[in-house]
Amino acid sequence: MKFYDKIIRDKIPEIIEKDGKTFEVQTVSNDTALQYLKDKLKEEFDEFYESDNIEELSDIMEVIDAIAEKKGISFNKLLQIKEEKRKKRGGFEKNLILIKVY
Repeated sequence: MKFYDKIIRDKIPEIIEKDGKTFEVQTVSNDTALQYLKDKLKEEFDEFYESDNIEELSDIMEVIDAIAEKKGISFNKLLQIKEEKRKKRGGFEKNLILIKVY
């Protein structure tokens, strides 16, 4: 038996069941899920950082989408906010590294 205590994608129970295993899941409130999603975001970030795998980057986007949803913001609205910030402060296209400010 292995304990996880982490949020999972909705179809994971079906996948586990198809593997012939038994499991225990719990449904939590949006507030509790948000805390677990923050942990999941860090987990996915760490996996991307270690592997540099684009699939892990897509997992990060999925978690961000879920966090936005729990906060009542659509992914499209989040993208709109991102673009507004980009217009004001720029993106990261120029690969600039700040060394000092005098």
